Amino acid sequence: MLRELRRRWRSYKYRFVPWLALNLRRQRRTLRYVPESSQDKVIADEDVFETLLKTFKALFINSFTKQADILAILPEVKCQYLELLTVEQQHVSSPEEVLFNTLGFTVSRDRSSLASAGTGVFVTKGFVPKGTVVSMYPGTVYRKHEPIFFQSLGNPFIFRCIDGVLIDGNDKGLSRSVYRSCSRRDQLGPFQMSDESWLTATPQNPLAVGQYVNNCSHEKAANVCYQEFDVPRHFPVELKQYLPNIVYSHDIESHLRCVVLVTLRDIKQGEELFSNYYTVVS
Repeated sequence: MLRELRRRWRSYKYRFVPWLALNLRRQRRTLRYVPESSQDKVIADEDVFETLLKTFKALFINSFTKQADILAILPEVKCQYLELLTVEQQHVSSPEEVLFNTLGFTVSRDRSSLASAGTGVFVTKGFVPKGTVVSMYPGTVYRKHEPIFFQSLGNPFIFRCIDGVLIDGNDKGLSRSVYRSCSRRDQLGPFQMSDESWLTATPQNPLAVGQYVNNCSHEKAANVCYQEFDVPRHFPVELKQYLPNIVYSHDIESHLRCVVLVTLRDIKQGEELFSNYYTVVS
């Protein structure tokens, strides 16, 4: 019992603001410094957008026959994707195979190499160049004024953006129920505005595993970092079904906040991903 509590605390403490404040000086060598919030970009937003668009289009084409309801409503979209559908792509592949064929790598969850951690995320196949979107942080997006107290209790998966926006990436308990409720609330007929499959062991968007990336240490340096990205309003409606985020309060005027993980160096097959759980904006 005590061993399990210690393990949970080791994971949770990096999300606990009072602990961070008390240990900031001691943990200085594992901090990530950013001069100002506007400079917290490793790659341009346009590059993030193009990567997501390319990946989601490939996933959409791979499940082309399952998209009948959407294609019936958007015949111009059907024509567009028919032009992209090759003979080889008519064979249905797994999402991991689609990711490999599109970006040249796959990522998945497995037992972490850190003794103090449980699950981690690994590059299981291929090679990831520096400056590549390697995963996404899924979950419900909360603005500063929105209630998250009960969802946050004992929850090590809450990510805090620089502007105070929170993303709850927990795939269990109350967090899971909230995400599913918000996702189904925003569905428009056959158009899903978000992806629920990251709550399962087989996500249809294989990038949606970023919440399981572990914190770096003195022995395990960070090889990826978080980058915030607001999904533009012109994002194709038929591809929103692969976005692993949903807003807590429905507001058609606000952008959807996503967080992607971008590689800080080249990463080879078999390597585990490590991020930095806290960024200091000076």
